[in-house]
Amino acid sequence: WDSYNLALYNINTCELVQDSRGNWYACITVKEYPKIACGSGKVGIDLGCKDAAVSSDGDKLQTKTTHQYAEKLAIAQRANNKKRVKAIHAKIKNTRQDLIHKFTSKLVKSNNLIVVGKIKSKSFTSSKLAKSVYDAGWFEIKRQLDYKCANAGCHYIEVNEAYTTQTCSCCGSRQDSPKGREGLGVRGAT
Repeated sequence: WDSYNLALYNINTCELVQDSRGNWYACITVKEYPKIACGSGKVGIDLGCKDAAVSSDGDKLQTKTTHQYAEKLAIAQRANNKKRVKAIHAKIKNTRQDLIHKFTSKLVKSNNLIVVGKIKSKSFTSSKLAKSVYDAGWFEIKRQLDYKCANAGCHYIEVNEAYTTQTCSCCGSRQDSPKGREGLGVRGAT
């Protein structure tokens, strides 16, 4: 059962925890965790609803694969089978967590600088996009990148995305006009 080879670590605390389905887990904290070496690349991450995250390298994190459980969940909910509903919700959560862990670990291992837009999911939760935003798991993506970068010695930066698509990439100007911002063709030609 010791898949992490705990003999390599100085164990700090151990706590037994029971989840909502009645499964027991041992939560072990260690004093020092071996550092992961980060890569030498640089990458920007765009958070979205269709794809939870897209890197500037072209890698995509698609958490929509959890939608395959929607029909089974609906059947269990209509049948009022609470035990099955909890099990399906746990499966969705674990699948989403696994996808995010794999995506963020890959980014940290191959990059030295990771830049993510400072976007808050709370600003979207009162709109029609609420379910998609919650499914995307933006907060979890940023949380994992933050602690994994700190452990590996990478640079993790959150930047304000305001006006980034309206600013000329060459000269940095943002020209106002009565009709709004200039079109993409005009912005790129400056």
